[in-house]
Amino acid sequence: MRVLLISANTETINMVPLPLGLNCVAVATRNAGHEVCLLDLMGGSDHQSLIRDAIASFNPEVIGISVRNVDNQSMADPKFLLEPVRETVALCRSLSDAPTVVGGAAFSIFPEAMLGYLGADMGICGEGELAFTALLDALKAGADLSGIAGLCLPGKPVQMGSAVRGGLEELPFPDPSLWSAPAGRADELWIPLQTRRGCPMKCSYCSTPALEGTAIRTHPVETVLEALSRHVAAGFKNFYFVDNTFNFPPEYAKSLCDAIFSAGLGIRWRCILYPGFVDEEMVSRMARAGCVEVSLGFESGSPGILKSLNKKYDLDQVRQASELLRRHGIARMGFLMFGAPGETRETVQESLDFAESLQLDMLKLSTGIRIYPETPLAEVARREGVIAEGDDLLLPRFYQTPGLEEWLGPLLADWTKTRPYCIG
Repeated sequence: MRVLLISANTETINMVPLPLGLNCVAVATRNAGHEVCLLDLMGGSDHQSLIRDAIASFNPEVIGISVRNVDNQSMADPKFLLEPVRETVALCRSLSDAPTVVGGAAFSIFPEAMLGYLGADMGICGEGELAFTALLDALKAGADLSGIAGLCLPGKPVQMGSAVRGGLEELPFPDPSLWSAPAGRADELWIPLQTRRGCPMKCSYCSTPALEGTAIRTHPVETVLEALSRHVAAGFKNFYFVDNTFNFPPEYAKSLCDAIFSAGLGIRWRCILYPGFVDEEMVSRMARAGCVEVSLGFESGSPGILKSLNKKYDLDQVRQASELLRRHGIARMGFLMFGAPGETRETVQESLDFAESLQLDMLKLSTGIRIYPETPLAEVARREGVIAEGDDLLLPRFYQTPGLEEWLGPLLADWTKTRPYCIG
C-alpha cells in the first residue's frame, strides 16, 4: 500500500523537534513491504500546499497523522495546539478517500477524546511500529479490524486498552534519510534517539507509564551503535537521547557509553538524567563518550515536595550528581516546578535556595503542573475539585496548590531578574 505519513507538529519549544516516533513507524511500515512518504510540516510554512502536493503526487491509500503535543504545558501562557491538526485532518479527508489514522504520543494519552475532536477515521493508541503495520495489512486484505490492539474507532473505547508493546530488539531505529529541517536551522538539529522505553519511577504527574509501561525495555547496545554509525555516515554529529532516564538501568547506560567511546564516532550528545543512580563511574564514562549536556530534572528543592511528587531521590543525591557533572565538564540544565500538592512559601524558598546552590548552567522555572489522565495527580485534582469528574483533560488543566496565585508569579519574576541563567 502507498502510505503517506504526516508529522503535524509545527511548534519549536526550546529546540527544533524531529518526529522520532513517526520516522520509526515509517521504517517499520517500509520493512513490512509498503511504499512510504514522510512529510514533516515543521520543514515548511505553507502547510496546506505541502499536503496538497504530497497527496496529488503520491496518491496515498492510507494517511497517517502523528500528533506530538496537545498544548505547550504552560499554565502562565497556555496554548492549545490541536486546531491546526484538526485542519490538517479535514484537508486530507477533502483531498483523498484514503482513511486517516492518527497516532503519536499526544494521541495515545487522550485517544477517544482526541479522535472525536480531530474527526479522523481511526487512531492507534500506543506504540505504532507493530499496531500500524498490522492495521495496514488488515486494510489491504479487507479483513476484520477487531483483533488489532490499540486501534481506536469513533465512539468506541481503545481495543484491548493499548497497542502491544514489543521487545525493542524487534523494532527499528529511525532512517537518517527521512529527517528534514526548517530552512536555515540545520545547525540546530540534535538527532533524537531512544535506546530504552518504559519507566518504573511512577512520578505522580507523569504520563510515561501510560505510554510506554513501567517495565524497562532496551535496544541491544550493538543496534544502538549501528544506528549512530548510520547517522554519522549521513553527516550528523549531534544526538539527543530522549530516554526518560538515560542512567537507568545503570549497567546498561555504562555499557552504552563504553560502546560509543570504543567506536570512536566523535559525536556530541545530550540526555535526560534521573538524579538518582549517578556515580563517578557513570559520569566519567558519559563524558569520555561525548556527553556535553544533561537535563537534570530534580523538580524541587524541598524534601516534602519531592515526596509529594513520588520522587525516589533526595537532595544529597541531586547535589552529588550536579557536582560530578560539573567536575567532568558536562553542562547542567535544571528544572523546577512549583505548585505541587503541599507547596507553600517556605517550600518555594527551599527550592530556590537549593537550585542556586548548585550553580547550574541553566535553570527552567514553571508554575502549575499539567494534569494528565490516569495519574495520581489527576486523582488528587478530582478529589480537591480542581477538575470535574468527567473532564477528559484534553483541554489543558493545571494543578497549583490554592493560595499561591497572588505572590508566586511576582516572587519568581523578581528572583530571576538578577539570575540570567534562568528561563521561564
